[in-house]
Amino acid sequence: MLMNKILAPFFLAVFCIGCDSRNDESSIQGTWKLMSGTAITKGDSVVTDYTKDQSMIKIINNTHFAFLKHSTSAPKDSSNQFDAGGGSYTLAGDQYTEHLDYYHDRNWEGKTFTFTVSFNKDTLTQQGVEKVEGAGIDRIIIEKYVRVK
Repeated sequence: MLMNKILAPFFLAVFCIGCDSRNDESSIQGTWKLMSGTAITKGDSVVTDYTKDQSMIKIINNTHFAFLKHSTSAPKDSSNQFDAGGGSYTLAGDQYTEHLDYYHDRNWEGKTFTFTVSFNKDTLTQQGVEKVEGAGIDRIIIEKYVRVK
């Protein structure tokens, strides 16, 4: 009996740790600021620091995502470089799949992109393949986001 009183809390703690739901839909929901991105095309890597000269956020709710990007160097006229898109998504374990329904380049619309996601405190990392034949895109991307508080 004494052994049950000692072991029961131990097994409950182990069970709860094993049931960590960090990749459930609620963990990915929120607003994320893109910090850096790496694009690997035919073995060549290009790293972009999104904290300089541009800013991008991704907003994820329970059914949809949207991203917004613009230059942080405001031009004197109305030619601000702006990019945006969005659509629905699914999350199954660490597999995050975006269904891009809206984008300024119609070659991208209707495409599905699957990423492996991981979380480390307030940082979201997503890695996957972007392939859009009509736009000549075939690359691996790795993006690091930090949660906006």
